[in-house]
Amino acid sequence: MKTITILGNNSGRNAGDNAILGNLLDDFALQRSDIHFKIPTLNTNFIRNAFGRHRIQPIGLLPWNLALKNLGWPLYRAMVDTQMVLIVDNILFDRKFYNPLINNLSSISLFAPFCRKKNIPIILYNASIGPIDRQVGSRALQRVLDASPLVITRDESTKHLIERLNLRHPEIKIHADCALNTQVPSPARMDEIIRKEGLFTNPKGTIGLNVNSYIDDFNEKGSMNREKFCRIIADTADSLIEKLGVDILFTVSQIMDMKITKECVQYSRHRDHIRIVGNCDYTYQELTGLLSKLEIHAGLRTHTLIFCAAVTTPMININAYPKSAGFLRTIGMGDWTITFDDLSMENLTAMMMRSWEKRENLRNHMRPIVDNEKKKARDSVGYVSDILDSL
Repeated sequence: MKTITILGNNSGRNAGDNAILGNLLDDFALQRSDIHFKIPTLNTNFIRNAFGRHRIQPIGLLPWNLALKNLGWPLYRAMVDTQMVLIVDNILFDRKFYNPLINNLSSISLFAPFCRKKNIPIILYNASIGPIDRQVGSRALQRVLDASPLVITRDESTKHLIERLNLRHPEIKIHADCALNTQVPSPARMDEIIRKEGLFTNPKGTIGLNVNSYIDDFNEKGSMNREKFCRIIADTADSLIEKLGVDILFTVSQIMDMKITKECVQYSRHRDHIRIVGNCDYTYQELTGLLSKLEIHAGLRTHTLIFCAAVTTPMININAYPKSAGFLRTIGMGDWTITFDDLSMENLTAMMMRSWEKRENLRNHMRPIVDNEKKKARDSVGYVSDILDSL
């Protein structure tokens, strides 16, 4: 039996993070049945309940486990008592570097030299890196890369960042996000959810929206506060309802975003045409199934865009993260991004109306590109397997 440790944001609060882990495990299961996965997490019960069909061992990161989240004995043991470490998602950045409650890079880089000494390879697996803006972050990332025989990234920007920082690095392969391979539940299960939530009853169709609570982090010019943002989103929803006669579905993929989602809805004049669904009630597969029923979707959270791509629902990126714009460029949707500082009801409505008019062409345009990206995400298993079997 082989052992692999998976390092990511595995608390269960974010549907995107859950999809990365779930699809990674599923992708490996398609090719191998001889791997035991160790998964450091703040929520061991969630990991067991959600992914217990696989050979997994949740490792607690709470204070009574002798850990301060990412810093402590459990992470050290998970990294040195294994045959391989996979780093997923976008957990290597230098923001708040010395705060282990937020930063993973500082802790991982502290233990990476022990992995190198024991010949335990650390591999970035369909992951992203950054931002890395300070020397301390660059040095820490170098310690991780020194223990790595391969970097598999999900975007060009990670490769460019490593090269711009002039870091020593192994071969870099550009693949895709694991979440692209999310499978929609059975029609019977989707019908059950749709009936329960009263969704998709409008023959004119339903348009999706998604918001994020980190308003100040995205607003570079400082010209928009939380209330203004919520009013823009609500006014956009109202405009689409009035112009097209559609319903609106807000999809919440991170539990912490439910509050601001409800604030947006409160500003709407047509709340009877709006519904909210979230990952507090539904799995990432179920949310993806609901997104597949939309005509178009606009969102801030990257993984709502990725879920839409998985089911070829045309999407608009309200550009909160560089990785979102990069992802849309990868699937041939680069023109469908609106910058946060240009966000207004008029601009967002106009872009969504154009997307509505072209939605069938956009679906057909995306489909072959996304199919290729899905294959690239799964192909990562083979490269990792070759390294694992050579140890």
